[in-house]
Amino acid sequence: MSKPKALPLSVLSVALLTAMSQTAFADESADTSTMEQITIFGKKNPLNTVPGSGHQITEAELEQFKYTDIMRTLASVPGVYIQEEDGYGLRPNLGMRGTGQNRSEKITVMEDGVLAAPAPYASPAAYYFPTSGRMQSVEVLKGSSTVKYGPRTTGGVINLLSRQIPEEDLAGKVDVAAGQDGFAKLHGWAGGQGERVGGVVDLYRYQADGFRSINGVGGDTGFKKNDALAKFSVRSAKDAKFNQVLEFKLKYSDETSNETYMGLTDEDYAANPYSRYSASQKDVMDTEHKQLQVNHIIDFSDNVTLGTTAYYNDFKRNWYKTSKVGGESISGDGTQIAADFDKDPSSGDLEVQVKANNRAYLSQGIQTELNWYLDSHELAFGARYHEDEMDRFQWVDKYNLGSNQVMTLTEAGVPGTDSNRIDSAKALALYVQDKISLGDFNITAGLRYEDVETNRVDWGKTNPGRDGQPSKDISNSFSAVLPSLSATYQINDELLVLAGVQKGFSPAAPGNADSQEEESWNYEAGARFNNGDFTSEAIFFYSDYSNMHGDCTASKGCDDDNIGNQYNGGEVDVTGLELSLGYSFNTAGDISFPVKVAYTYTNAEFGNSFESDFDPWGDVKKGYKLPYLPENMLFASAGIKGGSWELTLAGRYTDDIRTQAGQGSIAQEQLIEAKTVFDLSGRYYISEQQEVYLTAENLFDEKYVTTKIHGSNFAGKPMTVTVGYSYQF
Repeated sequence: MSKPKALPLSVLSVALLTAMSQTAFADESADTSTMEQITIFGKKNPLNTVPGSGHQITEAELEQFKYTDIMRTLASVPGVYIQEEDGYGLRPNLGMRGTGQNRSEKITVMEDGVLAAPAPYASPAAYYFPTSGRMQSVEVLKGSSTVKYGPRTTGGVINLLSRQIPEEDLAGKVDVAAGQDGFAKLHGWAGGQGERVGGVVDLYRYQADGFRSINGVGGDTGFKKNDALAKFSVRSAKDAKFNQVLEFKLKYSDETSNETYMGLTDEDYAANPYSRYSASQKDVMDTEHKQLQVNHIIDFSDNVTLGTTAYYNDFKRNWYKTSKVGGESISGDGTQIAADFDKDPSSGDLEVQVKANNRAYLSQGIQTELNWYLDSHELAFGARYHEDEMDRFQWVDKYNLGSNQVMTLTEAGVPGTDSNRIDSAKALALYVQDKISLGDFNITAGLRYEDVETNRVDWGKTNPGRDGQPSKDISNSFSAVLPSLSATYQINDELLVLAGVQKGFSPAAPGNADSQEEESWNYEAGARFNNGDFTSEAIFFYSDYSNMHGDCTASKGCDDDNIGNQYNGGEVDVTGLELSLGYSFNTAGDISFPVKVAYTYTNAEFGNSFESDFDPWGDVKKGYKLPYLPENMLFASAGIKGGSWELTLAGRYTDDIRTQAGQGSIAQEQLIEAKTVFDLSGRYYISEQQEVYLTAENLFDEKYVTTKIHGSNFAGKPMTVTVGYSYQF
């Protein structure tokens, strides 16, 4: 099967430049902004009037703790579930409103308005996530107004906004930090805007040696990650017939992380939660990501604006990790065999199989939106054509683990003799949305259409050259019409009430044997109250699934034969409540006291009984609770701010979590116990340009389980203190 051809971005760029040259060039004071094209919230869509649950984490809020882990960043947003894994947030597991979190596969994740997952249609489990530490702000939207941001419309959307071109002639920042376990960070950006031309460059590097130690051999269990971004823009001039902006974005990132899927037995976790078995010593993930994005926006008049984006993403990764020990899978008895060997290394040699989970991804497309603003209507017409694919070309190497606990290669595998297939998808999405203003009453009606074709071509394990016809060539196609309707009423200047309904959708992956999409009807109702320094929001939500997907991945403990399969769970009911509030005491005084609280309640149950080969579900009875969904989550922070300093304490509580669908009390082997983790941030401003800071993540050194992949325990990151310095100009 031939790979999809890259879209002719150069042709598009030339055409746009030609059009701009024919109309002269734009005025920097023109009411045209690339930000309005790539953001969810803006001047035309204010956060406080959104007909659903909307949250924005500003640059000032991101600077408070300077997290490099997106899951810690998003803990302050209600309705967002985070499932930690490696402790550093390298592969985030995020969900919303009962969707599940594994590899963020059930939500729509974007960077600068473009789908960020490596193959959002063909292989939704995202082993790549944008580097959150370099972001300028983060937007979160849930509810009926997500109709514009498919393909997954049930839970919600996260849009990460990278560094924008500054409006000043020259601006920039340098931020350096160092901490425990070899943590180090270097972040620098600089850019500026001229009369017609602007640009910015953003470089980010962070690393750590890791907080785990491999039994018998030690070694690095940390990571190194580099991220580079460059943007260049051209605006049209003062006498232009149409105001326009053309922006090019180039991005490159790579990562080497010594991470594993082999956790610890209960006994070994209790003895030393930060150890790793010697059979995992070769485990390492290598990744590389390249992106080209071209944004163009044109104002045909004060009321009509057209924004167009073309994008190309190339992502490669090879997670070389132990899959079997002593002939047994680590999702079965292999982990116990590794544990027994480390207790008695002299008991005899042990065979360890290490699988090269080698994959290449491609994601590309073009999307456009026309906005037409009338006296009482705000109309949006949008379209996106998208192609993506995942190419699995894998093999298994065999090692001997001897009494010295060092692994020696005994048999090198042949690339393509394990998983050897391509999953691909093509999708056309269309939408229309109309926001109708009737005084204090607003109605937003939307309709989205998705037309998807998927394909799986499998050459099997005996044809690494991919010669002749494949052993499997399966194609599916399906479409969906997704309506949404919401309303808001402004009771007074402070209080707004809202309600909405939408049809949720998630496309069937090539590994879905029944080619059945995930579908649901989603309802919400609530209120938003803002008065000066006090902000609050309360929203009740209910999702009625007619079919819920379960994607079988290695990160869920699936064996090699089932990885890539997608299971249908049928009916699921999810009910919940999201609460958030913020207030700053004594803002008029020399010292102020800001506080913030976010709470989420979730009850998610299967509405039917069925048998499943999907481990997190198993054989389900009606009324079983969904796995990996805490019933209660609470975030709270309290700070104290002076003229040149501030101190903030933040804590997050997560309820008990079951790792397999069930009912009643949770069996110990399926239980991730409730935890409360605190972080501390202190900042001192030397001047308007300079700052020194200190952060302490997991301040009280709480020992807790993050996940039980393959039935074994992974520990969260222990207390980690970091000190840093930043200079801004």
